[in-house]
Amino acid sequence: MNRLAASRRRPSVFGIDFLCLGCLLLSLAFVACTEVPADSAGSEAALPVAAPPGPAWAIAIHGGAGVIERDLPEAEKQAYVTALTSALTLGRDALDRGERSVDVVEKVVRFLEDAPQFNAGKGAVFTHQGKHELDAAIMDGETLEAGAVTGVSTVKNPISLARLVLEKSPHVLLAGAGAEAFADDMGVERVGDQYFFVKRRYDAWQRALAREKAEGEQRLGLDSGDKSTDESDDKHGTVGAVALDRDGHLAAATSTGGLTNKRWGRVGDVPIVGAGTYANDAACAVSGTGIGEKFIRHTVAVDIAALVGYGHLPLAEAARVVIEEKLEPGDGGVITVDRTGAIAMVFNTPGMFRGAADADGRFEIAIWNDP
Repeated sequence: MNRLAASRRRPSVFGIDFLCLGCLLLSLAFVACTEVPADSAGSEAALPVAAPPGPAWAIAIHGGAGVIERDLPEAEKQAYVTALTSALTLGRDALDRGERSVDVVEKVVRFLEDAPQFNAGKGAVFTHQGKHELDAAIMDGETLEAGAVTGVSTVKNPISLARLVLEKSPHVLLAGAGAEAFADDMGVERVGDQYFFVKRRYDAWQRALAREKAEGEQRLGLDSGDKSTDESDDKHGTVGAVALDRDGHLAAATSTGGLTNKRWGRVGDVPIVGAGTYANDAACAVSGTGIGEKFIRHTVAVDIAALVGYGHLPLAEAARVVIEEKLEPGDGGVITVDRTGAIAMVFNTPGMFRGAADADGRFEIAIWNDP
């Protein structure tokens, strides 16, 4: 009772007990004295900070996966490396200037379509009928809008026609004569069949026809230059690009000439959104190269994105699971970039023409899985 009475007799100001007020002031003084200064983040007393952000932008490109012999003639090897380096430099500089990812991947794939080393645009493989039928797709990860064309034969740059499908039509995929008519409406650059001619592609087609005749059966050849009944015929193929821009948006673009000696009307994975091409800001962007039928059956691109977005797997692990566990050896590979700027380039073939760059200074071109 005496202690209670004494506590009631403590002086106060505006109803605040002096003793309590003193404790409060001491606490505030302690906090002020022990506050971590802005320049002491590296000291032991510093409070935990968030993990550093990834690169401001990132890009990966490919020129096809398949049997690429290590004794590739030096001049031929350098032609691939030069084309990939120029394409990657083009994309790097555009992203560094702040260009949108969807614009950058179109620009890079257009460049690769014009490079005769690859099976896309100029240098596309021959169909069974001795023609060229090209496929392309592009997807904007911010809006999930996509555009694709398949079976076009007079369009110089199919990836740009696919971009117009995305922007100027209510559709996602236009095929054959319908895609050609749309090209008429859009006024895109057209070329004759001879433009796509490259002798080694012609020779590969002739070998495929000879095998058919000798064996008395239909042979479907190889997809995108990636797997052949005579694997030495073509070592490269489909081209693609994936990118993250400074605003955090993803995009993917892919283009191909398809299968050597393919039958009329065959459609591979490239123009099938979710199979060979996919982008979603919530997960990642993917461009594939390989046996198109396998990529369609396993919906490779969207499967990787689902493992990242829903399964919360790191990008490299998601790509590895699909390419190494779901596909079979020799089926192909992918390039991917996620919303943090992480890049993964995974393939189960002897090699894949590829490159990667980011805002942190990364810039690399590779063909094989060298240590």
